[in-house]
Amino acid sequence: MAEPTPAATVVPLRDGGDGLEVLLLRRNSRGMFGGMWVFPGGQVDPADLGEGDEVGAARRAAVREAREEAGLDLDEGALVTLSFWLPPAEAPRRFATWFFLAAAGDHPPVVVDEGEIHEHRWQTPAAAMVARNAREIELAPPTFTTLWWLSQHGDVAAALTAGAARPPDRFLTRVALGADGRLAATLWDGDAGYLDGDLDRPGPRRRLWADAAGWRIENSV
Repeated sequence: MAEPTPAATVVPLRDGGDGLEVLLLRRNSRGMFGGMWVFPGGQVDPADLGEGDEVGAARRAAVREAREEAGLDLDEGALVTLSFWLPPAEAPRRFATWFFLAAAGDHPPVVVDEGEIHEHRWQTPAAAMVARNAREIELAPPTFTTLWWLSQHGDVAAALTAGAARPPDRFLTRVALGADGRLAATLWDGDAGYLDGDLDRPGPRRRLWADAAGWRIENSV
């Protein structure tokens, strides 16, 4: 089992003409998450360590990555801790990642590094999910799930208030394969099928369905 690498992701938010918008960055084709559209983030560096616990180090890493990858200067103290993600035990490389929300202002200038990052876009969460299911962009399950949560909030203030009002969600991940051996669903702790991968087991649902027609979230927890 690969030892998880501490990491951090920040979701920059702004209010646009159609409501809440998020910043997505497209990674280059090399390395982890090659070609995917992601939020700014990366692993925690030694320079990020210091006073506080692992969340404090992740907050510093999130602010640093936003500056390095997108040229954004975010307020570390104003970050809202949204969630924690841990991939399946069988993943070849595992990142134990804290996700944060951050207000980025109305029209912040974005400057990508042209190394790891080649493009950026501000987009509503709903439009980004539609783009993924139309095969226009590629997303990882944590990104898609975060977009799904954000799509339920109309503006930056509402999202930040909702995120701060509850403990961070924890997503300890397992995958379930279909009869064809392909990914059928991503399951998280609390789903009725989490322990054995039985997608038909009665009970609560906390999963992402990886349907060929498009990804969708089912959450009754």
